Amino acid sequence: MVETLAPPAVPTAVRDDFPILRTRVDGRPLTYLDNAATAQKPQAVLDALVDYYTTANSNVGRGYYQLSHASTERYEDARETVRAFLNAARPDEVVFTRNTTDAVNLLADSWVGRLGRDDRVLVTGLEHNSNLLPWRRLCDRTGAGLVVVPVDALGRVSLADYRAALGPQVRVAAIAHVSNVLGTVNPVRDMVDAAHRAGATVVVDGAQAVPHRRVDVRALDADFYCFSGHKAYGPMGIGVLYGREELLERLAPYQVGGGTVKGVRLDTPVRYVPAPARFEAGTPHVAGAVALAAALRYLEALDLAAVQEHDRLLVRRAVTALCDVDRVRVVGDPSADPSGIVSFTVDGIHPYDVGGHLDAHGIAVRSGVHCANGLLDALGLLGTVRLSFAVYNTEEEVDRVATALRTLRPGPWTRDHPDERFL
Repeated sequence: MVETLAPPAVPTAVRDDFPILRTRVDGRPLTYLDNAATAQKPQAVLDALVDYYTTANSNVGRGYYQLSHASTERYEDARETVRAFLNAARPDEVVFTRNTTDAVNLLADSWVGRLGRDDRVLVTGLEHNSNLLPWRRLCDRTGAGLVVVPVDALGRVSLADYRAALGPQVRVAAIAHVSNVLGTVNPVRDMVDAAHRAGATVVVDGAQAVPHRRVDVRALDADFYCFSGHKAYGPMGIGVLYGREELLERLAPYQVGGGTVKGVRLDTPVRYVPAPARFEAGTPHVAGAVALAAALRYLEALDLAAVQEHDRLLVRRAVTALCDVDRVRVVGDPSADPSGIVSFTVDGIHPYDVGGHLDAHGIAVRSGVHCANGLLDALGLLGTVRLSFAVYNTEEEVDRVATALRTLRPGPWTRDHPDERFL
């Protein structure tokens, strides 16, 4: 565990905690700037995984022997860690999922049969496909309408436009806390208040917020809040759905099977257990939950205020450095409320080719539409190159990007572009 540190010391102090950062690419140190896709894992998280599998591995809630009790205790301790991290009212409001996508699909599927042709689902133009496609499919299934609140030229959602789009027909409002493309931070509390006044239930995609800022679900007054462990320094395959207890109890099980029922008889109705077990059918990712708890404790020890100040430092350094490179244009307004993301384009050069050029310099970035096709279309862009920062990134790495970009020359480029399904 690391000590709480002043913002300038954060990356210097923590880089040694991440074994993968010792990797070298063609003799160069790895510059990893694709943290919005997935963050690297500190040794504390890797140790938690190994420790669970070597000291407590057993199924949870099903065995009347000591090892199973130990496994169950660690699983429920992890739930309590998540509860405290989000400031949820009680552990039963924390459901473990595979990731944010899984959590949103769980919620969208639960509204099948509860929406009709006169109902509406509202989303914003900032949404990742994971917080768009499940709702679009729900509308296709039920005949309900999908309302999309547009973004402006800087990729921001107008609160006035959002309020105007709400009405008695809007049953669900699904909004991103932070854009995965531009780092734009939505005024979530104001949006929640407006939706509640209109009688809508609010689902917040917090995948890009949790690793970068303090999230208090009670202060936000969110009905549901989702995030992925792997973006918050935890392992892949584990995520969280927070939901108000009274709302979770109204939802039918997303999947059914072991652990979701009180008892099964062939001649009587099935009785499902309360949340959260009702939504955790089968053997859960116990090791993932335990390691996610270790990741959240790691973040807490760094102090999220220091993490947010570190993001602010790197974002502003990146904007300044990029704007000093010919033909480079920063997209949006990432300095307004920095959240660890800066997207840019290079005039006359495809984003994939820019990404390939940076990769040749040992710099890992994400290029393309970032699973947010609607946003890129609204901005009139083919795609962007995205820098996304973590606690271990440094100003020197930002400068390394600018230096590499200065060696970039217009085509002709012959490099094969990735298949669209990987964008």
